[in-house]
Amino acid sequence: MSVFTAGALALTACGADESTSEAEEAAGSGTRVVETEQGQVSVPGAPERVVVLNHALAGYLYHLDVPVVGVIPETADTDGAFSEHWAEAAEEDGTELLPWSSDGFDLEAILGLEPDLIVAGGLGFPHFQAVEAYDRLGEIAPTVIVDDTRTTWQDQFSFLAEEVFEDPERYEELAATYDERVEEVEAAITVPPNPATFLTVTADQTPYVLIEGMGLPKTFERLGFETDTLFAENDFEPYTAGGDMFEVSSEQVGQLVDAPTVFIIGFHGDTADVESLSESSVYSALPAFEEGDAYDLPHWGLRGDYDEELALLDVVEERFS
Repeated sequence: MSVFTAGALALTACGADESTSEAEEAAGSGTRVVETEQGQVSVPGAPERVVVLNHALAGYLYHLDVPVVGVIPETADTDGAFSEHWAEAAEEDGTELLPWSSDGFDLEAILGLEPDLIVAGGLGFPHFQAVEAYDRLGEIAPTVIVDDTRTTWQDQFSFLAEEVFEDPERYEELAATYDERVEEVEAAITVPPNPATFLTVTADQTPYVLIEGMGLPKTFERLGFETDTLFAENDFEPYTAGGDMFEVSSEQVGQLVDAPTVFIIGFHGDTADVESLSESSVYSALPAFEEGDAYDLPHWGLRGDYDEELALLDVVEERFS
């Protein structure tokens, strides 16, 4: 991660002020104040150059017709690629993929795009890094962090649409489309034996259990699935404060995961699936694997945005109809 000198940061702040003022003057709509966990943030009424520091948040901005000049890849320390669900919109906007490492954001690369607004936060590691770098990001441009307590796409999208970009009608339209699709899929499928456990496995084969009532399990609950209450019934801590999953060992998987249905989600890619895990004596002995009720889900469904959640409904309908 690049390190700024005090002088460079001072120049950055001036540049950000000038950029923001120019954007506001061009838009003729001034600024508005957004309430965040970090306090009040004054944002341009019609931003013209927005940088998004969480790949999972970018799709909302394209739906809101917000010009996105830069976004980080889905995974740190990779070249990355645009999501298949909004790649076309990104290319039309001329969006650039910004360098991003496990050490933090590349502040010089962000500065080079001359943003008049930065949108960061959301779930996972990008939120942690955004909070850590908040003061430095704010010296580049007004920065809105989407709090990690907003664990569903509805929470995130509605906040951005209503509070940051003042376009609640667009959110309501898309949310209604999603709700209608949920009803269609729920009516079309036959739910496998309840309850279910949702597992994601990293590239180094570390298993994590998704916490019931949050994120992906919450989505499935609307379709008639029940999630095993492993978090509520055991003494585990989320992987990070407010996180949506907790780490277990392979041995604990064999001891804890006795639900009749299991879903396997690769973490940031196809790091694991039912076929590969079936070769393990631990996983193959799980009731769901023995009875044929272990199912793969696409990795992008783990913390899906609006487009990914819609696509996930198609996957569920095809699998269980």
